[in-house]
Amino acid sequence: MADNMTDEEKKKAVFEAMSPRRQKHILKKVGYENWDPFEKPKDPIDIRKDQSNRTSQALVREFLQSRPMEGYSNSYGRGVLEMAVGIVNDDDRFIAMYEFALWYRALLEKERLV
Repeated sequence: MADNMTDEEKKKAVFEAMSPRRQKHILKKVGYENWDPFEKPKDPIDIRKDQSNRTSQALVREFLQSRPMEGYSNSYGRGVLEMAVGIVNDDDRFIAMYEFALWYRALLEKERLV
C-alpha cells in the first residue's frame, strides 16, 4: 500500500480486497467502525505474564511444588493450569472464580468452619 495513504484509506483498501464472506463476518462480529486490521497480535501465551511477572507455567510449577504430591491428581493439575492461564490472561471467568474462592474461604473462617 502506498505510504501516502491515510490509515482510513488503508483500512478501506484492506476491507475491499477481502472476500465478501470475510467482509460479512467482520461486519457481523465487530462492525467496520470497530474493526482494526492493523491491530498488534497478542503476546504468545507462553510469554504473557501476570502482575508478579510470572508466566502461567511458572505459577503452576510454584503452586504445585508447594503442595504434597500425593494430594493432587491430573485433574487437579489441569484445574491449576486453567486458573493460571485465565488469571494471566485477565479472563473475567477465572477472576470471578478466584474472587469467589477468596470470599468462600473468608466465609468459612468467619463461621469458624476452617
